[in-house]
Amino acid sequence: MINVGVFGYGTVGSGVVEVLSENSDVIARKVGDKVCVKSILDLRDFPGDPFEDRIVHDVNLVVNDPEISIICETMGGVGAAYKFTVMALEAGKSVCTSNKELVAMHGPELLKLAEDHNCSYKFEASVGGGIPILRPLQNAITADRILKLTGIVNGTTNYMLTKMTNEAADFATVLKEAQEMGYAELHPEADTEGLDAGRKLAILSSLVYGKTVKSEDIPTEGISGVSLRDIKYAEALGRKIKLLAKYEDSDNGAYACVAPFMVAKENPLYNVDDVFNAILVRGNMLGDAMFYGKGAGKLPTASAVCSDVVECACNLGKNVPCDWKDEDVKFTGFSKSVKRFFVRTAHPFARDSVLNTFEGAKLIDAGFADELGFVTAPMSEEEFKNAVTLFGKEVNFIRFED
Repeated sequence: MINVGVFGYGTVGSGVVEVLSENSDVIARKVGDKVCVKSILDLRDFPGDPFEDRIVHDVNLVVNDPEISIICETMGGVGAAYKFTVMALEAGKSVCTSNKELVAMHGPELLKLAEDHNCSYKFEASVGGGIPILRPLQNAITADRILKLTGIVNGTTNYMLTKMTNEAADFATVLKEAQEMGYAELHPEADTEGLDAGRKLAILSSLVYGKTVKSEDIPTEGISGVSLRDIKYAEALGRKIKLLAKYEDSDNGAYACVAPFMVAKENPLYNVDDVFNAILVRGNMLGDAMFYGKGAGKLPTASAVCSDVVECACNLGKNVPCDWKDEDVKFTGFSKSVKRFFVRTAHPFARDSVLNTFEGAKLIDAGFADELGFVTAPMSEEEFKNAVTLFGKEVNFIRFED
């Protein structure tokens, strides 16, 4: 029998216990042995819970238990979760986590610690919830050079943008509804300002590049500036606005960014709506492959954590390697990356100025007489930034994704 400990009996933690219990026969068949939850660490008591007898309040009862081989860290945050993860790895216990913030901040350090103690640190659930994406990048698409990775990796903002598009509801209205439904937090800035997507992209980019990409070094914009007018212009252009997390490696250099994009109908991400996530991967040999599914939620996320438990259970006493070196890298290709831009300016009579400044620009009519909307020809971020300053602060823009 292989015993598992769980740190945190909240939404995901209780889901992990449920998956390991309900699917015990499936897991046992794949591992070759029974996998059971022995201890659950939490500050609270859970009277009447089916696993009440396994609740403990002292982390040492878990990390010092010689019968426990694998720990699922589902606490969240980077305080106690980091401390307890270090304790577990130093005790030679593999750790499987859904904690994207901890992975983005301390991933290489924890991977090295696991290597040094003949155990593993696994974090499939930290990106995309139940969507398998990290393991394919490490174990399946390994003969390819990843040229591009584009994802909708935050279900809250995707839900909000879908509601804005389908119901012509403004940002404040859909945010309130998302909060009432439990999709958005009381303080939603991590989602709405792109920070959550940035952490996930940092993990993805680090695995693709093999070195540490810090989320604070990724240019990040959220959706709080997206208005119903932007939605109307997108409709006039036959597009939808999506918050995309992008990594690209081109002749101009590698870059990563998070920002709203107007996505073309031909793009598979165009039809990814509501709380669903999807990640489009382009390899130089594979071409395009898309990974789609529920990016959050109790059981989808728990399923991803448990997939890591299975891998660790099949490799007890060994380290499952991960190509992520503890070496920081700052991408330099963003300013040179080429895109088209949708722009709207509060100067409705700036037509001549637009056409003179942006050669090849196409004017867009979405029915607003008090402003001018247009789409630029392909140009670099740096060229666009220099050109758009001529219109002052009364300008709004969204990038194109074809």
